Amino acid sequence: MKHISILVPKGAILGSVEGPRQVFTEVNKFMGSIGRPAMFQVQLVGLTEEVAVCGGRYTVYTEAQTKDIQKTDLVVIPALDGDMARVLADNKAFVPWILRQHEAGAEVASLCVGAFLLASTGLINGKKCATHWMAANDFRRMFPEVNLMEDKIITDEQGIYSSGGAFSYLNLILYLIEKYAGRDVAVFMSKAFQIEMERRSQSPFVIFTGQKSHGDEAIKKAQEFIERNFQDKITVDELADMLALGRRNLERRFKKATSNTVAEYIQRVKIEAAKQRLESSSDNVNEVMYNIGYTDTKAFRTTFKRITGLSPLQYRNKYNRTVSLVA
Repeated sequence: MKHISILVPKGAILGSVEGPRQVFTEVNKFMGSIGRPAMFQVQLVGLTEEVAVCGGRYTVYTEAQTKDIQKTDLVVIPALDGDMARVLADNKAFVPWILRQHEAGAEVASLCVGAFLLASTGLINGKKCATHWMAANDFRRMFPEVNLMEDKIITDEQGIYSSGGAFSYLNLILYLIEKYAGRDVAVFMSKAFQIEMERRSQSPFVIFTGQKSHGDEAIKKAQEFIERNFQDKITVDELADMLALGRRNLERRFKKATSNTVAEYIQRVKIEAAKQRLESSSDNVNEVMYNIGYTDTKAFRTTFKRITGLSPLQYRNKYNRTVSLVA
């Protein structure tokens, strides 16, 4: 039987504590119904007996404290709420315990922005990690040594797991159930909780806004110029001349500030504009393509799918209210 420790940090988001507890516990009920032994011993583990979560709106009563747990098999770090620097400071006492458990062989899984607490342990330096796309810029700033996989729903690297944003943590829980209990059990849980299996990307949900809190005013001007003029053909040389910078200097500073090359940034701004028109207008795909400055149909469709994970038509059918009502 695997021992699962679901942490209850101060400021945790309640759903990402209760959700995993409920799904893992339901596995045991299912196993009993088919005459098989329980798979998991699930405990809510905190630094104290009572923990305020969700900005103090709720109190969670833990079943054990870290000082009581000598050995566990899986540590689950839930999503956190609030200013991350403060939340991490409030929960820093978890870090040595997580490190000891990992050194003793425990696997570790972070859910959504629980990735910040996972990253603060140093366990994923140089490794892949996912988190909510809305927290990506802050995560990169605080943990530049981690390989953030902004589009991923699940990462799995040497017994350390992470999930993308919000309720996509349920996909990671299913992934772990399949690993520990088998495909048949995971499929049953998918059906019981109505969780879509095999989701691997959060790209369709990402809203690109551009990272502008970097402090490089010249690069900020370049970003704003691109966002105002994305329908036109913009070149790196044009931006460099406008800012009185050398091309190589501009490209280096732009990548450092935004985590995108100039060309990537232009593409993402164009595709974000296309997404908005596909969601809200009656324009067909070609009309949207021309409106954002693309003339090559194949290039537009390829770029759109690479960034969103969907074709333009699939995206329109999924998110345009008129189309979805007709369907």
